[in-house]
Amino acid sequence: MSRYLPERLLRLAGPTSLVRRLSAQSVLSAFGDGVFLTGSAVFFTQIVGLSAAQVGLGLSLSGAATFALAVPLGKLSDRYGAKRVWAISSLVEALLYLVWLAVDGMVPFVLMMVGLGLVQTASRSSRNAYRFDVFPREERVSSNAYFRAARNVGYTLGALLAGIALATNDDDVIRLVPVVTAGLLVLNAALVSRLPRAAHHIDTEPLLETAIEAALQGGERQSALRNRGYVAMSILGGVLSTHQILLNVVIPLWLVEETDAPRVLLAWLFGTNTVMAVLLQVAAARGITTVADSLRAQRRGAFFFVLSCGIVLVTHDTVGWVTIALVWIGHVTVTGAELFQSAGEWGLQAELSDPERRGEYQGVSQLGFTLGSVWAPALYTYLAMELGTPGWLIIAAIVLVAAILIHPAARAAERHLVEQGIEQPA
Repeated sequence: MSRYLPERLLRLAGPTSLVRRLSAQSVLSAFGDGVFLTGSAVFFTQIVGLSAAQVGLGLSLSGAATFALAVPLGKLSDRYGAKRVWAISSLVEALLYLVWLAVDGMVPFVLMMVGLGLVQTASRSSRNAYRFDVFPREERVSSNAYFRAARNVGYTLGALLAGIALATNDDDVIRLVPVVTAGLLVLNAALVSRLPRAAHHIDTEPLLETAIEAALQGGERQSALRNRGYVAMSILGGVLSTHQILLNVVIPLWLVEETDAPRVLLAWLFGTNTVMAVLLQVAAARGITTVADSLRAQRRGAFFFVLSCGIVLVTHDTVGWVTIALVWIGHVTVTGAELFQSAGEWGLQAELSDPERRGEYQGVSQLGFTLGSVWAPALYTYLAMELGTPGWLIIAAIVLVAAILIHPAARAAERHLVEQGIEQPA
């Protein structure tokens, strides 16, 4: 039994040494993020002394800055190497958390939020580019599934630690929250720096040849934004990813205001989501390699999304244990949407990115995700809470249309790469 448990944990962390190393990095990174995210509202209001409106404004300005610079920040990893940019941005992010201790007003707060948002955007683009680069084609989606499961573990640990700190109601303890986050993220940066280099960054000659070839062709290959199919696919992927809005915003509000379910059920819903994300993400991603595989996963995700809308909308008229069961099943089905949609998204990004421009393509993915999802919290909340059943049906229709349109968008992105003579490495 003593030998079985470590072996079981190793299998859960991944099938190879590299996957396990990156899974450990994912746990550590999410642990640090989870600590600060859970305690951030109290830290900003109680320690920095800001109002809720000021915090919201700072978050909005940070979002606008990262939106405007997502593609240029993505290009950094193509120019300097995904691993190098990931390691440096991870270290800078860790150090920025220590600066929170000196922030004492609105202007420094906004500057910090913008700076942190830009660094995190560069980190995400380079991280995702590295992961697609370092694994062979058949392992890219499955490995990302292990990392998603690991990040859920890390976020849970971070939330628990932050919850303990908040429970003390001691300002000195709460001031330690960004310090703990910084310490964890310094360790994360060290782990990233020790990872093996991605294959196409080991030898710089192919990059030089590609740059010269692109220049002779008028620079078309250098711009991911010219791949209009990929841009459209990213926006539609953002629409399909609004399952997170249902999970975190709409269903909880619906439960509290429109059903007779007890509020304590919310804890069980989020607990179920975390357990499913940890245990089932790898299974949902199994066998996804090609564009066709990825689109099939997107269809499955959309099916579960629409099914969740249909289940939850009827709980307005149910009572007692029937309501509890249906709300829980609705949350389970929308978690299914999360699992399949995420797997499909990784597959499409891996297959439809220029291998020499992965960072830039990741920047476009972040841009598209924002355009595809930024409107959802306000619209979905209005539709569900104000219109009831018709509103839920409209939400389902939005997702269904996006699931249909992402197919021609992905095929257009694929044709663009073929026309440019770009192939994915094995």
